[in-house]
Amino acid sequence: MTTATIRIQKDDEAVLQQAAKGFAEAWKSGEPQAHVFSFSSPEQLFTVLTPKRWTLIETLQGLGPSTYRALAHALSRDVKRVHEDTAVLIEWGLVKINEDGRIHVPYEIIHADFDLRSVA
Repeated sequence: MTTATIRIQKDDEAVLQQAAKGFAEAWKSGEPQAHVFSFSSPEQLFTVLTPKRWTLIETLQGLGPSTYRALAHALSRDVKRVHEDTAVLIEWGLVKINEDGRIHVPYEIIHADFDLRSVA
C-alpha cells in the first residue's frame, strides 16, 4: 500500500533534516521511503489543496488512471479548469501521468499530519 503524508511544518531546518534523513535511509536500504509533502503554513497548504483539488484527488483515486475529459465529466467540471488544477497537483507530485498519458494518484492513502499550537 502506497501512503503519502501531508505535513505543515514552519521549521525549515527540521524539514531539511527530515528530508536528509529519508534520503540517507533510502540510499542505505535501497528501499523507497515515505512520501512526505511539507508545507510551511496552513495558507500554503490551502493554496495548493483547495476544496476542488481535494475532491479531484478523491475522485481520481476512485476512478484510477483516467483522461482529463473523463475526470472532468466525473467531477461535472470544465475540462480546462480540471486540467489547470491537475497541473498544480502534478507539480507537487500528488498526481502523476502514467506511460499511457493518463493521470492518476499514485497513493492509496494520503494522510494529513499537523498540529495547531498556541503561540503563548
